[in-house]
Amino acid sequence: MRWFGQGLEFRRDRLLPDVLAGATLAALAVPEVLGYARIAGMPVETGLYTLLAPAVVFAVLGASRHLVVGADSATAAMLAAGLAGLAATGTDRYVALAGTTALVVALLLIGARLLRLGALANFLSRTVLVGFLTGVGLEVAVGQLGEMLGLSVAAGDTPGRLVEIASRLGEVDPVAIGVAGSVVVVILVLHRITPRLPGALLALVAAIVVSAVVGLDTPQVGPVPSGLPVPTLPALGPGDLRAVLPTALSMLVVILAQSAATARSYAARHDEDADTDTDVVGLAGANLASAFTGTFVVNGSPTKTQMVDSAGGRSQLAPLVAATLAVVVVVLLTSPLELLPLAALAAVVFVIGVELVDLVGLRRLWRVRRWEWALAVAAAVAVVLLGVGPGIVVAIALSIADHLRHSYTPHSSVLRKGADGHWRSEPVAPGLRTVDGLVTYRFGSGLYFANASHLAADVATLTAGPRVRWFCLDAAAIGDVDYTAGTVLARVREQLEAHGTRLVLSNVIPPVRNQLQRYGLGSIPCYATSGEVLDRFTAEG
Repeated sequence: MRWFGQGLEFRRDRLLPDVLAGATLAALAVPEVLGYARIAGMPVETGLYTLLAPAVVFAVLGASRHLVVGADSATAAMLAAGLAGLAATGTDRYVALAGTTALVVALLLIGARLLRLGALANFLSRTVLVGFLTGVGLEVAVGQLGEMLGLSVAAGDTPGRLVEIASRLGEVDPVAIGVAGSVVVVILVLHRITPRLPGALLALVAAIVVSAVVGLDTPQVGPVPSGLPVPTLPALGPGDLRAVLPTALSMLVVILAQSAATARSYAARHDEDADTDTDVVGLAGANLASAFTGTFVVNGSPTKTQMVDSAGGRSQLAPLVAATLAVVVVVLLTSPLELLPLAALAAVVFVIGVELVDLVGLRRLWRVRRWEWALAVAAAVAVVLLGVGPGIVVAIALSIADHLRHSYTPHSSVLRKGADGHWRSEPVAPGLRTVDGLVTYRFGSGLYFANASHLAADVATLTAGPRVRWFCLDAAAIGDVDYTAGTVLARVREQLEAHGTRLVLSNVIPPVRNQLQRYGLGSIPCYATSGEVLDRFTAEG
């Protein structure tokens, strides 16, 4: 049977695999969320809290059986960038503002569900998302270099950090370097043996043991409160809400894009339906839980989702098991965390950041689509140079610009029948005809203010030369005609009629036909298909 959002399922034959997958998730996710808390500028225990109430709420309310919700590197980095000028990291004020951000994100998600704005997820193309996450990964990785080298770095931006570190290489701490380097090696070697081994967890446990036995002379995490999170009120002043709103809006787009893409991907993998609207409700509930349990914004996590899927988990029971094991950690096992060297934790975060750098995706884009590779690189550079907040704005702008570029120069063509009787598309060229006296022209995109001039130019090109008696605009690819384009189409009709050419339409969908009626173009003859146009033209001789 299934409960509530349908992501939670209890089947006898699936109980053991889901329980084992949940245990695997807990082992792999505990060190990961500690790292995300560091990225977000939050106390380390709040990373563990993201595995508790938020994960449980999404398991109950969400639709996806596979999407795992929790702390995420992208939104953690965005939170740190957004709150940097509002409070000192790790302070009570900072934690309260993080809760405020989670609350505003939850309210925005509820609004997105009520207004059915799940399509906002599409405002970050996969191409630009590759670049954006690569930029976030670089920023996260560079941000950890200071603690890995035993340096206290004052610069706040990525280029500044690199310059400062390069100028202070003579001050590095050999102990910190040794700890960080050992952690990275352990993680990479164990991952090479098998990705299912909790390499990060084992590396951190080893670092704690060595620190306890040898007494490493390097900064440590320090006291970590034990016990379950207590209900906490975020900062609710009007000024606080206004201050975090820009960060929350940026996070909204990333959460919708990343969560929807991940849920759809795994639903398709397992031949299931995806329900983005219900998942948005689950994400809203999860962030409400974050806001009132003293933690920070959560997101649909591709890495955690992959952990569960590769371990054989097939429902939200796995995150519930992981949450149960996380309770054991926060109640009984926080004391050993006090001995964890900061260099070791920074190394885990560094590896997380490096894994976000999608070199495989960038190489594939370079091979198959150079323009989109350039967009991805531009998004990555924007994040590195400007920060995560402005970077997401640039990423969205690049996605929209890429869409406009495609629709601005549509692939239009002239339709002609081959010897076998099938229609073929040929590039627009002067004098090209479907048959003598007839041009059947297919416009390759929606018709709007930016590309209407291309329609007019193509019509002029095609009507040059021998007389065209009928000019058919095949509208199979036209899903919308805005007012400007309607005006251009009316002018094109007047120019054609002035030269004795009759304008007709084919393959016009009802909404576009209604638009043409409103623009005063309802008298243009419309035919169901271009084949019907050819038959009528031939019949009239």
